[in-house]
Amino acid sequence: MVRGVRMGMGRRRFLAAGAVAVVAFDPIGMRWSAHAAPGDLRVPDLDGELVTDPAALAEAAEDYGQIAHRTPRAVLLPGSVRDIAVLVGFAHRHRIAVAVRGQGHSTFGQAQTAGVVIDSRPLSAITVSGRTAVVEAGATWGALIDAALPHGLTPPVMTDYVGLSVGGTLSVGGIGGASQHHGLQVDTVRQLEVVTGTGELVRCRRGDRLFAAVLAGLGQYGLITRAWLDLVPAPASARVYKVTYTRLSDLTAAQRTLIRDGRFSYVEGQLAPVDGGWAHILEAVAYYDTPPDDTAMLAGLPTGQVEIADLPLRAWLNRVTDLVDAIRPLKLPNPWINLFLPDRATDRFVASVLADLTPTEVGGGPILLYPFPRKRVSAPMLRVPNSDVVFLLSILRSVPQDDALVRTLLADNRAMYEKSLAIGATQYPIGSIPAEPGDWARHYGARYPQAVLDKATYDPRRILTPGQGIFR
Repeated sequence: MVRGVRMGMGRRRFLAAGAVAVVAFDPIGMRWSAHAAPGDLRVPDLDGELVTDPAALAEAAEDYGQIAHRTPRAVLLPGSVRDIAVLVGFAHRHRIAVAVRGQGHSTFGQAQTAGVVIDSRPLSAITVSGRTAVVEAGATWGALIDAALPHGLTPPVMTDYVGLSVGGTLSVGGIGGASQHHGLQVDTVRQLEVVTGTGELVRCRRGDRLFAAVLAGLGQYGLITRAWLDLVPAPASARVYKVTYTRLSDLTAAQRTLIRDGRFSYVEGQLAPVDGGWAHILEAVAYYDTPPDDTAMLAGLPTGQVEIADLPLRAWLNRVTDLVDAIRPLKLPNPWINLFLPDRATDRFVASVLADLTPTEVGGGPILLYPFPRKRVSAPMLRVPNSDVVFLLSILRSVPQDDALVRTLLADNRAMYEKSLAIGATQYPIGSIPAEPGDWARHYGARYPQAVLDKATYDPRRILTPGQGIFR
C-alpha cells in the first residue's frame, strides 16, 4: 500500500499575509528587492517565493530558545525541492549565507542567519510504502506517525516532542527512549536527498561520504530535503511504568539493568525538585498488543514508588505536544544544556550538578537523564563518549524574560560544559552553550580533520548554517 500526504503551510497561506516576492539581488549592498535596478542580478525563477516582508523576517529571526536573534535579508518559501537547489546555487555564486528553518525549535540561533533562511515547512510530503517512509524535510514526526499508523507501522525512535521537523532532527541526531534498541533517529535512515553548499542536488545512502557527513552534521555539508526512513510494526498500546526513587543511584542502577536486558520498549528518567531535595523517576514503557506481566517487567529493579498507566500508542507518543505548543507562544527564554556522559562518571557528575541547582536555575522545564548503548550509534558526526553505555543529561530550562538571569544561566551552562569535558563528556549540540575557540575541534576530536575536508568539499564557500559557528 502507498499513501501520500502533504501537510503543513503551503505557499498560498504564507503569501496571503501580503508578502511581496523578490525578483532581484544587489550584490554590492547585499540587498533583495521586488524591483530590479541597474546592476542588480535577476533572481532565478522559483516554484515558490523569496520574500522580505517583516512578518516572515521576524519569524525567522527567532527560535524556541528566545535568546539569539538574527534577522535574515530574505526568506525562501519553497514550492519544490528544486527551489532549494536553485537558491543555494545562487547563494554559492554570490557568497550569501543560507540556513534552513523547520519548526524553529533551536535554542541558541543555530538555524538563524543574516543571509537567507529557507522555511522548510511547505515541503512536507510523506509517502509510506512497505516498511519505508519517504519524507520531505519540513514534515513533522507527528505527521509521519499519523501517516504510518494506518499501515500498522511507526518510526522506530521518537523524540519526546513530535512537533519537530524530520530534517531538523536528522541534522542533529534525534534521541528518544527507544534509542536503547534502535539508536538515534539518524540511525534509522536508509537514504537521503541533499542539496550541497554548491547547489548540487544529490541522493546518497549508507556508506557514502556525503551521507556520513550530513546525518547529525548540523547543516554544515548539505541541506536535507528528503529522507528514506525505516518503519517498524506498531503495537496498539503503551503501558507506562513510573518508579520514583529517593536515591539517584537507584534510578541509574535500574536504568542500567533495563538497558542490559532490553525488556522495555522505551527507557528514560527524570529528576524533579521536591521538598528541598530531588525525586529520581524511572520512566519505562512497554509497547504491547497483549498486556505485559507487571511483576516480570519490574523484577530485579530497586524498590520504589510505582505508578502504572495504559495509553493508546498514539496518545503516548503525543503526550507532551499540547504542553509544548501551549508554552511556546509565551516566548520564554530556554537556555538548555544537553550533555552525553560516560557511564563510569554519570552518578558522580549528576549528583554534583543537582547539588548546585536552585529552583530558579532549573526554571519550569524538566531535567532528563537516560541511557543508551554506544554500539547503537552509527552516525560518525554524532560525537558521544567512549563508553559502552552513555547517559544523556538534559536540563531543559524555561525561565522568565530576565536578561540578567539568562546571562547567568548561559555562564552556568558554559561552566558545566567545561566541567563535563574533564570526565570525557560531549555535548548534544541542540542547547545553549556559549562557544569558545577550539570547542568544535575538541568536540569532533579525531573526526575533526575529516569534518574540515568535508566542509571544503561540499560547502567550499562556507555559506551553510553559519549559526552553528563551527568553521569560523
